[in-house]
Amino acid sequence: MIILDCDDLFDTWRQQARWLLSHQINPDQVSWSVRQDADLFTSDDNYPEQMGPIQPRVPLELVELLQNAAQYCGEQRWSLLYEVLWRVSHGDRTAMLAGDKLGSELHRRLKQVSREAHHLHAFLRFIALPVSSSAKDPAVKAALLETRSLPEYVAWHEPAHDILRRASEHFIGRLGRHRWMIATPQDGVFYDGQQLIYKRQCPAAWQALARNADDPHGELWLTYYSHIFNPARLNPKVMQGHLPARFWKNLPEGPLIPALISEARTGKQRDGQARQIAGRKGKMIQARD
Repeated sequence: MIILDCDDLFDTWRQQARWLLSHQINPDQVSWSVRQDADLFTSDDNYPEQMGPIQPRVPLELVELLQNAAQYCGEQRWSLLYEVLWRVSHGDRTAMLAGDKLGSELHRRLKQVSREAHHLHAFLRFIALPVSSSAKDPAVKAALLETRSLPEYVAWHEPAHDILRRASEHFIGRLGRHRWMIATPQDGVFYDGQQLIYKRQCPAAWQALARNADDPHGELWLTYYSHIFNPARLNPKVMQGHLPARFWKNLPEGPLIPALISEARTGKQRDGQARQIAGRKGKMIQARD
C-alpha cells in the first residue's frame, strides 16, 4: 500500500495523482492519510521517484469537477477523486456522471460544497468597525501587524467544508473597494481594496478581531428582526433546511430564534403577527385554521 499525504491541497494531490497514473498504480493500492510521517514511497514495491512512461490525457471538465469536489471535507476525501480520475483516464467517462455509483458520490459532494458556499453568501454577517478604532487596542494592533491596514468590515464564519478561498471572491464585487476580513477556525481572507489575501492558517489576531467585534447597530437589528418575524408562516423543519441550526450561534438574531419558535407554537400562530402588534387596539382578523 502506498500512503500519501497531500496536506489537503488540491495542487499537491494533482501532482501525486499524475505520478500514480504514470506508473499505472491502481486505486486499491494507494491511500491518502494526513500524517506527518506519511511518505510518498511507503510501499513494498520499489517505484522510481520520477514520472513513469504513461501520460494519460483527461478532459478539462473532469479537472474542474475534481477541483470543486476537493473542497469537500470527509472520509475518503482524496481517494474517491483518484478513483474517478483512474476510471476516466482508462476511457470510462461514466464515472463523471451522477447516474454512476461512483459519480453519484462525486456529485453529492459537489452539491454539498455548492450548498456550503451558498451558506457563506447568505448567512455571513459583516460588522462595521468604528472609524476611530484605536491602534492601542491589543486586538486592533495585532490585526494591523498581519494586514498593514485595518479592515472596515469583519465577519466570523464556521464552514463545514474548505470553501472560503473560492467562495469569498463573491464579496469583492459586493463590497467594492471596502476593506474586509473573514475569519474561520481554520483559514481566513482579507481584502485590502485591491487584492484578496488568503491565509490557510487563520492568524489568531484575525480570529480575535472577528469574534469580538461589537456591532453598534446590533440592538436595532434585533428589534427589527423580532417584529418582522411572522409566526403564521413558520415551518421549523423547512426553516432549518434553509437555515441550519449550526449557524444560529454566529448570527446576531440566532439567540432570538428558539424563543420565537416557542412562542409561535404556544399560540402566536393564531394571530399571525408579533405579540406587540397583536396587543394593540384595532380590529383583529383571526387566521384561518
